[in-house]
Amino acid sequence: MNPLNLSRRELLQALSTMSLSAALPLHAKQTTAEDNRILVVVELTGANDGLNTLVPYGNDHYYRLRPQLGIRPAKLRKIDDMHGFNPGMAGFERLYKNGQMAVIHGCGYDNPSYSHFTSAAYWHTGAPNSGEPYGWLGRLADAIDPQLTPNFLINIDERQSLAVRAARHVPVVFDDPQRFGRKGLYQSRPLLDHGADAASTPSNASQQFLEQVAQSARQASVQVRQAWNDYKTPIDYGILSMDLPKVAAMIHAKLPARIYHTAYRHNAFDTHVHQAELHQRLLTYVSDGVAGFMQDMKRIGRDKDVTVMVYSEFGRRPAENTSLGTDHGTANHVYLIGQPVKGGHYGDPPDLGQLNADGNVTHTVDFRRVYATVMQQWMGADSASLLNGRFETLPVFG
Repeated sequence: MNPLNLSRRELLQALSTMSLSAALPLHAKQTTAEDNRILVVVELTGANDGLNTLVPYGNDHYYRLRPQLGIRPAKLRKIDDMHGFNPGMAGFERLYKNGQMAVIHGCGYDNPSYSHFTSAAYWHTGAPNSGEPYGWLGRLADAIDPQLTPNFLINIDERQSLAVRAARHVPVVFDDPQRFGRKGLYQSRPLLDHGADAASTPSNASQQFLEQVAQSARQASVQVRQAWNDYKTPIDYGILSMDLPKVAAMIHAKLPARIYHTAYRHNAFDTHVHQAELHQRLLTYVSDGVAGFMQDMKRIGRDKDVTVMVYSEFGRRPAENTSLGTDHGTANHVYLIGQPVKGGHYGDPPDLGQLNADGNVTHTVDFRRVYATVMQQWMGADSASLLNGRFETLPVFG
């Protein structure tokens, strides 16, 4: 059954074209309030322009650097004397003013990369310039759930994100819940759909493991499809919801998942040319989607259990370019959203009057401080061991 001497994980990955939760024994454990806490991570791929998302309208340097792209104060959704959200972000404005949004300014890392792929990998692993093979959410899942609960870690996307890659957990990865199922040739369908003859006994440990994996795969796909089919909501998520209704469906169905990762896909925020109108539309979709999701969590009584984190792999250059867009930058905002969050500003905004040799700002908050905060204060994990170092947390949670 295992002529290549593959590890159990490698056997699992070879068995299926999709990442499904391994069928390992679930040990009983005492349930606590923290066991209900859920983290939903939303990635804005392509590097969102933070300066035109939450505009520092009180800073004259902003308008000097962006004489045409700079959004005038009268158009903004102001939240204080210095900052205002992009005109299309009614949902974010409402969440902030209701005290349910923490804005962490200036998030980045030393020796920043301007490559989408490289910087995204750093954010996905939480380990810049290290070659870390596992994602920060994967490591988090391994730490807080050593029992390897099936369907504990869910990634909704076209393909698995590095962020959820784990040493022990195997994430459930799907795009369309209606079509979520294991693929195979016609001749193998009976075995994939129904498993081996119940009367037969596995002849060895490898065969038993493979049958357990197949059974888990069948159960996961059935649970996801059933959760989606049973989910109905009156909440308006806007035009493009970033798969957040699918997350809501899984939470509503009480799947054991406590960590979700989804994304606004296809490098949509790589706005090098004619940025203004396109960027506002994108931000409207994000703002409406996240605000709708939080309304839905309140509707189903889970708003106290859920925190949403919104991030992008880097920001944009402070100065506009000649194509009325913005080029690759460095530091950016991270948003933590939810009823448990202590709303407000955290960290210092980067100094727009002191740019580096590349014309970019210097980060003021190591992004791993945000990860440490989420891991330690919200999910109850030892962040120092997961991030290979101790990073000071932010007082975002009570």
